[in-house]
Amino acid sequence: MQLYSVFAIYVLFWVTALFIILPIGIRSHHETGEQMIKGQSDGAPVNFRPWRILLRTTLLATAAFAIFYLNYIYGWIDMDTIDFFNSRDRMQSI
Repeated sequence: MQLYSVFAIYVLFWVTALFIILPIGIRSHHETGEQMIKGQSDGAPVNFRPWRILLRTTLLATAAFAIFYLNYIYGWIDMDTIDFFNSRDRMQSI
């Protein structure tokens, strides 16, 4: 696998992990009982910690990418493993 491909796939894992991590641990003003500032959105978070989110996202993306890359190297799961409907055989017979 080329280095550019590795980087592009890692970025996809990172963005996916970001959307998984973002809602975890966020509290709104209604949940914490704090006063809202005039003009503030109802869903604005009280305890937004971007560095913690970036760290958790990076850890999750790195772990998921490591599993993906090890599967790429060792071939634990390949197309024949997940081809439940024998679509490869049907495509070759056409």
